[in-house]
This record gives sequence, structure tokens and C-alpha cells, in this order.
Amino acid sequence: MSHSNQGNLFIITAPSGAGKTSLVHALLEQDRQVRLSISHTTRAPRPGETNGKEYFFVDEATFLKKLDEQDFLESALVHGARYGTSKSQVNQALSQGFDVILEIDWQGAQQIKKIYPQAISIFILPPSIHELEQRLRRRGQDAEEVIARRVAGAHEEMRHVSEFDYVTINHIFEVALQDLLAVIRTQRLRSQTQLNKHADLLQQLI
Repeated sequence: MSHSNQGNLFIITAPSGAGKTSLVHALLEQDRQVRLSISHTTRAPRPGETNGKEYFFVDEATFLKKLDEQDFLESALVHGARYGTSKSQVNQALSQGFDVILEIDWQGAQQIKKIYPQAISIFILPPSIHELEQRLRRRGQDAEEVIARRVAGAHEEMRHVSEFDYVTINHIFEVALQDLLAVIRTQRLRSQTQLNKHADLLQQLI
């Protein structure tokens, strides 16, 4: 596949508890042209998580080796755990014509934008801090002090919302999902993308 026909890169950021993971999973179900970049992390798997599905779970030494080899497009230390996005994985999917989603925090988004200035960034907001706290509690995975730390982190994260290209509020799940799908479809319809993709048709029409 030619370089001109490569996919779009999307960054999706949200504070913990805003529903980002559920929205992205639903998006992947509805749009088969989208691939999720699976990050590497040093944090322990949560109940039900599988290595290579939600994350590649690695130890600190493995992560630091990859970092040293410059295998990460971006990396961050979040809540005491390291996260990183594999450069080779992302580039391979894009070159195959797939649109790729990166689920990363605002710091990672800034790093990605330096490397891929054409990347489209989307921020998902919760309807309120109260609802954010309730969602974190309903997970039943974190102690109260961890929830308090995540809420404090959410305030910091949300201060960067104006740096993003698009914003949706996850108040009604289906509405937020349609917002995400609309952004992706809009990017595919940009003239340069369409002209590259349908070059043969264009030659016939013009």
C-alpha cells in the first residue's frame, strides 16, 4: 500500500473514570477500519485483563531497555507505573491503511504531536467530578486513597483540555460514541485523504 494511502492517527485522552476505555471498545466494534495501539506498561494487570489485549505487561527492566532503544513514541510515569507506545506497531498499522487510536494522557499527547503534527486529538470529559468519583467507586478496583489520587489527577489532566482538537462529554454513552465516530469519519472525508485514496477515479472524472 502506498504511503499516500496510509491511515490517520487519533489521540484519545480522558481522566481515569471518564469512560474512555468503554467508548473506545464500542468504537472498535462499530468501525473495523480502526485499530487500537496497545501500550506497554509496568503496572500489574487488573482482574480480567490479558497480556497483549489491554496492555503488554512488562517489568521495569524490560520497559527501560525499550526506552533506551528509542522504541517508544511517547512514555509517561502515571500513578507510579510506566506506560509507553510502540513506534513500530503504530507505523505498521498506519502503513497498512488502518486508522490508529492512541489511548494516552495529555503528556503523551504533547509528545505524539511533536512527532505526528497531523495527529487528531480528542478529549473525553466526565459530566461532573461527582460522577467521575462514582464511576471509579463502581469499578470496585481501587481503595479510597487511590480514588482520591485519581480524582486529583483528573483535575490536572482536565486543565489541558483546550490543547485538544475535539472535545466530547461522556454524559450519555451513545451520544459520546457517535461524537467519536463522527470525528473519525470527518477526517477520512478530508479532500487530500479522499483524493489520495481515489486517485484512479479522479483521473476518470477530471
